[in-house]
Amino acid sequence: MDKENTIPETETTETAEEVPQEPVKTEKPEKKKGEKKPKTDKKAAEIEKLKEELAEEKDKYLRLYAEYQNYRKRTSAEKLQIYDDATARAVTEILPMADSVTQALAQFEGKDVPEEFSKGIELIAQQLRSSLEKLKVEPFCEIGDTFDPELHNAVSMIEDENLPQNSVAAVYQKGYRIGSKIIRHAMVVVANA
Repeated sequence: MDKENTIPETETTETAEEVPQEPVKTEKPEKKKGEKKPKTDKKAAEIEKLKEELAEEKDKYLRLYAEYQNYRKRTSAEKLQIYDDATARAVTEILPMADSVTQALAQFEGKDVPEEFSKGIELIAQQLRSSLEKLKVEPFCEIGDTFDPELHNAVSMIEDENLPQNSVAAVYQKGYRIGSKIIRHAMVVVANA
């Protein structure tokens, strides 16, 4: 019986020894959990880093896109400006001829001139007006308009009770413009300035 008692004691001792080993096994998984946390931290840090890089790249892209849009708008505006400038230069060379035709028509008023001659000059004047309209060139300045130094060159001033103050009394030369661009200022006489 002593042997029987001894054996069970040994078994009991081994069992008692195994019990402390189980907490050791529990500690190992805790270390693994501890190791997983740094991996999670590394992944979280890597994700944050990638998010920051993405935000930087997105910001660069948006800035580049905005610069491109500004460039596109600027170049299209410059193209229109170049077209208007070229048209203005060409029209400037034609305007003296238009003035001559207008003066010729004014000379025919009230005079006995052959009808064919006056009709020919009127046709030329009409063709000039039509050509200028196609080029989007508009004449401006009529008698009675308010004087504007941005649009008119005042050649002289007169006093006239029939006209309002600071108005155009006579037009020596019509003004022309393309949109808001002045090709030639009108030469006028200003009343009651």
